[in-house]
Amino acid sequence: MSRMLAKIEGLTLLALILVAVAAGIAVVILLGRLSPGMQPSPTSSPSPTTTPPSSPTTTPSPSPSPTPTLTTTTTPSPTTTETTTSPQTTPATSPTTSQPTYPEFPWLDQLKSMTSERGVTLIVLTRHEQSIQTETRKLFLDSPVAKELGITNIQFIYAPAEEWVNYIINAEKIGKPIDVAWGGGPTLFNNLDDSGFLLPIDSSKPVFQAIMYELNKIPARIGGMETYKVDRNGMIHWIGASVSSFGFTVNTLRLTQYQLPMPEKWEDLARPEYARYLPDIPLVSTADPTMSTSNTRIFEIILQAKGWDEGWRILTLLAANAIIYQSSSDARDAVIRGDVAVGTTIDFYGYMAQQVNPDCKYIAPKNETIINSDPIAIVNTTRHLVHAIAFVAWVLNENGGQQVWLNKDINRLPVNPKTFETKQGAERSDLKKALEEAIGFQGIIFNETLSAEWVNAIVYYFKATLVNPHRDLQAVWAKIANAYLENKISREWFDYLTRYISKPLEFTDPVTNSKVTFTVEYAIFINNYLNDQRIYQSLMTQWENLARDRYLKALDLLNNAISGQPVPSS
Repeated sequence: MSRMLAKIEGLTLLALILVAVAAGIAVVILLGRLSPGMQPSPTSSPSPTTTPPSSPTTTPSPSPSPTPTLTTTTTPSPTTTETTTSPQTTPATSPTTSQPTYPEFPWLDQLKSMTSERGVTLIVLTRHEQSIQTETRKLFLDSPVAKELGITNIQFIYAPAEEWVNYIINAEKIGKPIDVAWGGGPTLFNNLDDSGFLLPIDSSKPVFQAIMYELNKIPARIGGMETYKVDRNGMIHWIGASVSSFGFTVNTLRLTQYQLPMPEKWEDLARPEYARYLPDIPLVSTADPTMSTSNTRIFEIILQAKGWDEGWRILTLLAANAIIYQSSSDARDAVIRGDVAVGTTIDFYGYMAQQVNPDCKYIAPKNETIINSDPIAIVNTTRHLVHAIAFVAWVLNENGGQQVWLNKDINRLPVNPKTFETKQGAERSDLKKALEEAIGFQGIIFNETLSAEWVNAIVYYFKATLVNPHRDLQAVWAKIANAYLENKISREWFDYLTRYISKPLEFTDPVTNSKVTFTVEYAIFINNYLNDQRIYQSLMTQWENLARDRYLKALDLLNNAISGQPVPSS
């Protein structure tokens, strides 16, 4: 019996063991059948999204967290409107909880795990001049970001704004696609975005976590202007990498020498006093807008700040007072050398001028200008997404690309305030003060949507009427200005003549074959048609010829004024 009981107990124990094993298997099977959302997601290398968003973009007013952490990459919410939604807030996959290899770039380990590609050359399309390119290449290639990810070179392509689309298309055709676009202003980047060339940054995807981490250090607005562009689905399309204002740089020694008052407003650059020594000695410098995106922005600011007709009056007389250079840097250098007394410049050119020549001073016209974020973005043709993301994140990082702006040969305002907490940043109290002033700056409300709608028309009308016939314009303006300064004509005649040479032209529209005037509405209408070579050539020829005729007729009117004839009624 005892043997039988022992045998039964043994069988019972065996049965219990088998039941336990079976139960364990059942649990495993059950867990395997749970919803996919409860299982860990597999890690895979991301691929770039090449389809642009179909929804319109907006200019929100987001509020980023001032103290970012890698475990939450929540994008700040923009100002609520009917056309916008908050950027996606699904946190990206958190990196390992272990101490990052490089604390100054805590996202680097995660990016490194996402790609095995090494020996990479990044191709960057840019409007930044050579000094910025050189400093960036040196600092970036020497950084752990480039070394750990195997980025061995950066190829910068410097191209006029109007050629960027062709560069992107052609670069892809020859197998060397553009990875990143950097510098050139919001209008240029908005145009690229509207054409579908910028890769939206989706904050819910782990691969973009590095950029989101750096973005959360940047103020949502500086000087009332947004520092990045987000669409209605919460996708980010470009981020400001630096901050700029627009104004003019003066050479105080030349102002004193020529007994000119210190300019404070845009209109001061159109004063007849600056024409006293024309055409022999122009005292103003500016740049051809077809060759300078910063001066294009300045001309747009004047039009938006002063209104259409008054804006064109100021632009016409400013151009008449000026030497029109082929680049904004040449316009700046003329002030530094003392060739002119004042030149239209972006702020960092003014700061640079102050460093080179203590007689120079940068002035931002109060209540007549804007603060601008100069963008960086990933181009959707990139074949090196992880590496492109790393470069963008590095550019935004206070220990990375933000250091470029501190170079005394560059002198730009970092968009990331933490830059001034670094050793090098602590030495640039002048730039820190300028950034603090920019954050609280009160300027005009600049309409970026309008800018995108009219910018081509503005640029080419300026080129055809003020740049191409510049000699004729300057000659007649010199006579009008000096006749007024010498009391040979009345103030009424002076005002009439300045309106006459600057009022928007009437011409034949090549699209409709009807007589039109260059109004705001027409500029918006014709803007995209200017990509058609036939229409472009027709308008450029008409505008230039009509402008030349007008300047010649103004000489006859001036003679009437000098002879004492009454001011025409119209």
